Amino acid sequence: MGHAGAAAAAVRYLRPAGPPAPVPALPRPELRCVGADERAPVDQAGFRRVLGSFATGVTVVTAPPADVDRSPAGFACQSFTSLSLDPPLVAFMVGRTSTTWPRIARAGAFCVNVLAAGQGDLCRGFAVRGADKFAGVEYDAAPVSGSPRLAGTLAWIDCTIHAVHTGGDHLIVVGRVDALGAAGGDAAPLLFHRGRFL
Repeated sequence: MGHAGAAAAAVRYLRPAGPPAPVPALPRPELRCVGADERAPVDQAGFRRVLGSFATGVTVVTAPPADVDRSPAGFACQSFTSLSLDPPLVAFMVGRTSTTWPRIARAGAFCVNVLAAGQGDLCRGFAVRGADKFAGVEYDAAPVSGSPRLAGTLAWIDCTIHAVHTGGDHLIVVGRVDALGAAGGDAAPLLFHRGRFL
């Protein structure tokens, strides 16, 4: 059972019989930023090396053309995660210097394409800057946003941008899920670990 299935089962188990009772809001925690003098002396190369020990799935985040854009946008992304079951939210992280992010932001929507094993070359094509990333790539339109839905992927999640938060040199983009689907079958995912695909 996946995370979503486990969460749904927990909700069913914990839900009392009869009409739902109102849930009181929890007090908001006091939040503050870490000051520059409080930062741990972590070497960037060491940070990359150690965090590279965590294997991740690989996605391509796409968006339809918007306003001044004549072509769709897309970039390879391994920092994608599910966030909330109710409402259905997902999130991905993108570098502040990304040239693709402004195009996704203008579109106001995106589609997360979960890559399958063997789609490493497709991922590499979406990881480069300045090239026509969609040249020779087969795709159709996601049902709600019209974002490119890439052929041969394990799953796709069609989203509207819900919120954007700052996170150091990255932005945390939260999307509300409007539609989604999976290929089914026994296909394996494309994984990234210690600088290479598995």
